[in-house]
Amino acid sequence: MSFQPIFAQFWEKVKESIENKTYAKLTLAKTIGDTELKNIYVRPVLLENDEFSLSVTARYKTEEIESFHSLDETYMILLSYMNNPFLTALLFTTENDITFKLNKKRVGSIIEQAPTFKKASDVILEMKEKGI
Repeated sequence: MSFQPIFAQFWEKVKESIENKTYAKLTLAKTIGDTELKNIYVRPVLLENDEFSLSVTARYKTEEIESFHSLDETYMILLSYMNNPFLTALLFTTENDITFKLNKKRVGSIIEQAPTFKKASDVILEMKEKGI
């Protein structure tokens, strides 16, 4: 069974958290084996002219590479890394922590827990102030 429909549900929660101004951060973690790529971090950024974008930072053993993408582009990038090499995506919001996990049979599930962060990302707060 494909995990993609459940990851799509997870991504809807990411989009909701950005719209509701509760997004704190997103991380891909728990790799399969010892890989060069260790983590991927996703942060909201405001580019010139207050244009919203997502910063995708890939952290490798020896370097970090940052790129900027739209919501839809970021979804496709993260989807391509799920199950190769990552098994977990963690969304931190001010309302709750939402975890997408792949089990040994590569079946996806979503778990919600109490929030780790008390305030949203600084960029999200800035967007709220500016009415973006």
